[in-house]
Amino acid sequence: MNVGVLQVELLIGNAQSLKDKRQVVRSVLDRLRASFNVSAAEIDHLDLHQRAMLGFAAVSNDGAHVRGLLQQVLNHLRRHPEAQVLDHQIEVL
Repeated sequence: MNVGVLQVELLIGNAQSLKDKRQVVRSVLDRLRASFNVSAAEIDHLDLHQRAMLGFAAVSNDGAHVRGLLQQVLNHLRRHPEAQVLDHQIEVL
């Protein structure tokens, strides 16, 4: 069994409040969960209105598949119009 973990730090430049940020984060998480069948959550920077740290996880019997899936999630995030990827880390256990 292979477990893949992706951590992504985002800048949400247009967010003027936590409500604005949470609207973007909720939309991103819901869309990625549905599109890629991954577990997803906001894991850090909960009280900052222009930053978000998101975590994604996937499980498979093939490590290359897990890494590829998480890379697709990252590529999708990089194309998001309201969020800029500042940093990321992919790890397969």
